[in-house]
Amino acid sequence: MSPFAYPLHAHQRRHAPRGYARYESYRDWLRDEFAFRCVYCLNREQWVNVKGAFAIDHFVPTSINPSLVADYDNLLYACVACNLTRGNHLIPNPLEHLLASTVEVQADGSILARTPPAEVIVETLHLNDREYISRRGQMITLLGELERRRPDLHAVWLGYPDDLPDLTRLRPPGGNSRIDGIELSHFARRSRGELRAKD
Repeated sequence: MSPFAYPLHAHQRRHAPRGYARYESYRDWLRDEFAFRCVYCLNREQWVNVKGAFAIDHFVPTSINPSLVADYDNLLYACVACNLTRGNHLIPNPLEHLLASTVEVQADGSILARTPPAEVIVETLHLNDREYISRRGQMITLLGELERRRPDLHAVWLGYPDDLPDLTRLRPPGGNSRIDGIELSHFARRSRGELRAKD
């Protein structure tokens, strides 16, 4: 399994919490929603010191539509680097355009964008800048070596954090209109023994 495998299909949101006044209150929902990795570059929580490394990104920037500042469906989980680089740029929806069929991470770490919307995202976020390519290439090589020599560590690096949020304990003020998504959460799947080390 590639450490930079983009989803096969457009992302359909599993959760729909509502009513938090501060968008930061959605963090645990978003961490689970986006499998604990950046929606843009696929950087994983397992690869960094998480504190301060991940941000909540507004798909429609608040400078354009302030009313969406705490709208769950407008929020994405992104690493700080991608969030800062993106800034207030309007871009195509990564949930629809960063897919296995539209972008492919090459063995050297470069990203091949196969469609104009994917190309806009890659260019806007500078995902093919030299340092990005170098780091991705190093991660691909490192994880390939771990897979061959230390499959136990490989599973950790491509797995999930220990602190999976228990979404059943959260009480959004406006409720959650996609309640079935909680049963599909990573915490619930781990509790049932269904969460593979690498997913």
